[in-house]
Amino acid sequence: MELNAAPVRRKRTPHSLLSLKRHKLLYLMILPGFLYFVIFKYLPMGGMIIAFQDYQPYLGITGSPWVGFKHFVRLFTEPTFFMLLRNTLILFALNIVIFFPLPIILALMLNEVRNKMFKSVVQTIIYIPHFLSWVIIVSITYVFMNVDGGVLNEMIAAMGGQKISFLTSPEWLRTVYIGQIIWKELGWSTIIYLAAITVVDTQLYEAAEMDGAGRLRKTWHITLPAIRPVIITLLILKIGHTLDLGFEHMYLLINSLNREAGEIFDTYIYTAGLKNGQLSFSTTVGLFKGVVGLVLVMLSNKLAKKVGEDGVY
Repeated sequence: MELNAAPVRRKRTPHSLLSLKRHKLLYLMILPGFLYFVIFKYLPMGGMIIAFQDYQPYLGITGSPWVGFKHFVRLFTEPTFFMLLRNTLILFALNIVIFFPLPIILALMLNEVRNKMFKSVVQTIIYIPHFLSWVIIVSITYVFMNVDGGVLNEMIAAMGGQKISFLTSPEWLRTVYIGQIIWKELGWSTIIYLAAITVVDTQLYEAAEMDGAGRLRKTWHITLPAIRPVIITLLILKIGHTLDLGFEHMYLLINSLNREAGEIFDTYIYTAGLKNGQLSFSTTVGLFKGVVGLVLVMLSNKLAKKVGEDGVY
């Protein structure tokens, strides 16, 4: 009686390796981006350890003495903290309330333009300021709003009015700040919304027209609901930058006369870290900003899911 030979089991290649081999060109394409984030985003996070040290460059991270939460206590107990928090939150609120809805409105308006040539010209014109640096934007503003020889002030004086110190007055700083952001980024920010609008099913518009809906009703009942997930996603990401307004723009605007209204965490980190050499303290401020941003993103994402949206993750 012959015994049946046991079946030979072939070694199966893990699914992950098969996927890697099959899509190797796609993985190769994402490699530069992956390396960028690892090298410039994740590896530098190891330097956050100096927030808990009295860091001395000549001693290095391993030789600098540990001080625990000393710098955090200093940050939260200094009167400067509340000034920085107030200024940062006010400017962020202006960004959310005034600037954030404008690209959505502009994208909806451009979507209603039927003349392709006119639409292309308008888009090109409003995109151009995005490619200008903040140095150029602030310099142009200086030419227009300077008290001595500024175009706008000369026009005010010619009409019998009194010249206004736009660039040195604390009362005007935030208005100038948000105005420059609108000028520079409004057109560029519409790109994502215009891209989202292009994927809306045109049959929905045709059905709405057959029901007698006008442009306003089609925009309100079809276009806006279609791009709502994009709006929610960008809003969540925007909330993550509550304390991170950017250094360059505000640093170019503030001076000794309007610093009380314009000093924010980003400019304070530069002053404390690079100008005054308080590297551990400035790292503490930066770590505080990052933790707050992370918590706000997680909370806003959770809130978005509770109301039925997809969220970021």
